[in-house]
Amino acid sequence: MKNPTIVLLLIICGMLFSSAAAGPTGTWSNTVRRGRKQTTTLHFYVHDVRGGPNATLFAVASAPITANSPTRFGQINVFDDLATAQPDINSPEVARVQGTTTSADLRVRAIAMNVNFFITAGEFNGSAVSVIGRNAVTEDERELSVAGGTKAFRNARGYAITKSYSNDPATNYSVIEYTIYVTTRV
Repeated sequence: MKNPTIVLLLIICGMLFSSAAAGPTGTWSNTVRRGRKQTTTLHFYVHDVRGGPNATLFAVASAPITANSPTRFGQINVFDDLATAQPDINSPEVARVQGTTTSADLRVRAIAMNVNFFITAGEFNGSAVSVIGRNAVTEDERELSVAGGTKAFRNARGYAITKSYSNDPATNYSVIEYTIYVTTRV
């Protein structure tokens, strides 16, 4: 083409179209480096199966009050959930989400979480991000702390935003959306 303005516009349109088709970050992970720090954004859909033959979450302990508590106070769960880049459980696995939750509030449904996001795909395969904090599960959006990590995420700090994407009480199956912002030194 002889008109450089049209060529430039076509290139820009092509870039915008390809990034819009791939989603907001183009993938489930994105890293930005600024000086000696880099921030990686991880975006997952966690599949929490609380019952049936393929359950990934199990109650392992409870307190005498648990059965009569509207918040299940004192119940401790252990889980090993699948994490995918898309909300569909048949999407490729990108991580395993492993840890414990404790129902720790007498008044509202809030759990104390100790969670490891063990990455199983992509450039961070074999690395983990540890997330802890209070998760008031009935709130639309919750914030948790990044407590550290391993391999690519050693000495990590940051935060995680979580939302309930879907919940089916009949099948005891939930999809939870996590966006984790991890800052490390390079």
